[in-house]
Amino acid sequence: MLFGDLLFPIVSLGVAVILFEGGLTLRLHEIREQRRALRKLLTIGVLVTWGIVTAGAHYIMDFSWELALLFGALMTVTGPTVIKPLLRTIRPKPEIANILHWEGIILDVLGAILIVLVYQSIVSGQAELAVPVTLAFMVVTGIVMGAAGAWFLAFLLRRHLLPHYLHHVFSLALVLMVFALSNTLVHESGLLAVTLMGMMLANMKGIDIEDILFFKESLSVLLISVLFVILAARLEIQPLLDLGWAALAMLALILFIARPLSVFAATAGSQLKWRSRLLLSWVAPRGIVAAAVSALFAIRLEEFGFAEATLLVPVTFLVIIGTVLLHGLTARPLANWLKVTEPEPNGILVLGANPLARAIATALNSQGIITRLADTGWENVRRARMAGLDSYFGRIVSDHADRNLNLTGIGKLLALSPNSLLNALAVMSYKNEFGAENIYYLMNSSEESSEEERGRHFRFTGKRLFSEEATYASLAELMSEGAQVHTTKLTTEFDFSDYRKQYRNEAVLLFAIDPNEKLHFFTAGGRLLPEPGWLLTALLPEDVLAETQAEEESNAGSNDRIVVQEKAVGKESKVAD
Repeated sequence: MLFGDLLFPIVSLGVAVILFEGGLTLRLHEIREQRRALRKLLTIGVLVTWGIVTAGAHYIMDFSWELALLFGALMTVTGPTVIKPLLRTIRPKPEIANILHWEGIILDVLGAILIVLVYQSIVSGQAELAVPVTLAFMVVTGIVMGAAGAWFLAFLLRRHLLPHYLHHVFSLALVLMVFALSNTLVHESGLLAVTLMGMMLANMKGIDIEDILFFKESLSVLLISVLFVILAARLEIQPLLDLGWAALAMLALILFIARPLSVFAATAGSQLKWRSRLLLSWVAPRGIVAAAVSALFAIRLEEFGFAEATLLVPVTFLVIIGTVLLHGLTARPLANWLKVTEPEPNGILVLGANPLARAIATALNSQGIITRLADTGWENVRRARMAGLDSYFGRIVSDHADRNLNLTGIGKLLALSPNSLLNALAVMSYKNEFGAENIYYLMNSSEESSEEERGRHFRFTGKRLFSEEATYASLAELMSEGAQVHTTKLTTEFDFSDYRKQYRNEAVLLFAIDPNEKLHFFTAGGRLLPEPGWLLTALLPEDVLAETQAEEESNAGSNDRIVVQEKAVGKESKVAD
C-alpha cells in the first residue's frame, strides 16, 4: 500500500478539515423555525434508520448482529459534502435546505460517535454501563476542546494579533492541532471538537471569517476528491458481486424504507407540509465520512476475526454511489413536481438608496422586478421606504449584512453608490454570490473612467452600466436638474432608431425588457439593440423631455408615433440575462 500506516491518519485529518468547514457554515438563525423538526431528525430519525438498516443487514445480507449494528450506524451518516452541491442544483425552499444542510453536518459528527461506540463495544466487549461513560467523556472533551479552539482563534482575530496573510494557514494548523489533541485525550472526540469549533466561530459577533471560509471551502473540495480516489483504490469489487441481489436489496431498503420512515416519524406534528417532508425523505446521500470510517474499521475488525468485515467497504461504496446517482438525477425533477423549489433569483440588490438608485429601482419595480436597496445613510433609506421601496440600512459588506440582509430571490447586484471604495468592495464580495456575469457597477466620476482607475477599483470583474460616458456624478447632476426615468414601448412604427431621433440621442439608456420578459441592462461596450415589442427605460433630461412633450401635444391627433409610457406594475418578475 502506498501510504502504509499513514493512510488512516491522513484520512482522519482530511475529514476533520471537511467537518470544520461545514461547521463554519452553520448559522443558528437559519434553523430557528425548524429547530424542532431537526432535533427529532437527529434523534428519532437516527434511531429509526439505525434499527431498520441493522435488521436488513442481518436478515438480507446475513451479517452477524454485531456487524449489522455497526453497518446500521454507518448508514445513519448523510453526506454534507454531496448535499451542498445537490442543494445548489435543487434550490429547495429555505426550510428544506436548512434542515438538509444542518442534518448532514451534525449527523457526520453524531454518526461518527455512534459508530465509534458500537465499534468499541464489539472489539472490547464493554459492559452496557461503560458505553454511556465513554460517550460522556467523548462529548465533554469534544465540547471543551472545540470551545477552547474557537475562543483562541477569535481572540487573535479580534485583537488583530495575527497577520492577515497568515489567517488561512494558522486556522488550518489550529484545526489540526485541536483535532489531534482532542483525540489524544479521548479517542475519536476530535470530530466533535472541530465541528463545534467551526460552528462557534460562525456564530460569534465581530469575527470576520469570510476569507477563512473561502479557503476552507476550496481545500475541502480538494480533500474530498483526493480521499474518494484513495479510498476507492482500496475497494475490492468481487465480494460485492458475490452478494448479488442482496446488496441491491439493501440499497433499496435504505432508499425506499429506512429514510422515508425516519423522516415521516421525525416530522410528525411539525409545521412542515407533506411536500417538504416527501422531498426530505428522498434526499439523503452518503459521503466521505461513511467511506472513510467503513474503510478504517473494516481492517480493524478483520484483525479481531470478523471475516464479514471485508464486505463493509464495498457495500458502503455501493450505497454512496447509488444514493448520489439517484438523488442527483431525480431530486431536482421531484422538487419541481412537488413545487418546493425557490423561484429563479431574478431580483436585484441595489447598492445605494440615493435619488438615482431610487428612480431606477422604482422603474424596475414597475416592471415587476424585485429590488432591495442598501445604504449607510439613514435619510436615503428613510426616503426609499417612504417611496415603498424595500431597503436595508447598513453596509452590505459586513457581518451584520451576512446575518440580516435577506437575499431570497435576489440574483444580481447594481452598485450605484457614490462611494467608489464601497462599490469596489461590493463587486468583489458579491461576485461569488451572484456570479461575475450578474454584477453591474456605475463609475463615480469622469476621472475614474480611465482604464487605470477602472482596473484599480473594479479589477474583480463586472459590467459597467449604461455607457462609457455615464458616471454617477453626471447622472446625479441630471437628476438634480429635473431629469426623469421614463419607460417606452417600441413598435414597428416607432422603433429604436426613431426613439433615438426623437430624444436627439440624449436619452441615457438604462435597461430594456424583451417580449419574453427578460431583463437587459445597457452596458459600456455592449451592443444591445431593442426591437419592436420591447419596453425601453431611459433617463431623459428635462429640456429634452419638455421639448418632446411639447411636440407630441402639438402633433396630437396626426402623429401616429406618439411615445407611450408603459405602467407594468403587478407583472411577475422577469428573468434577467
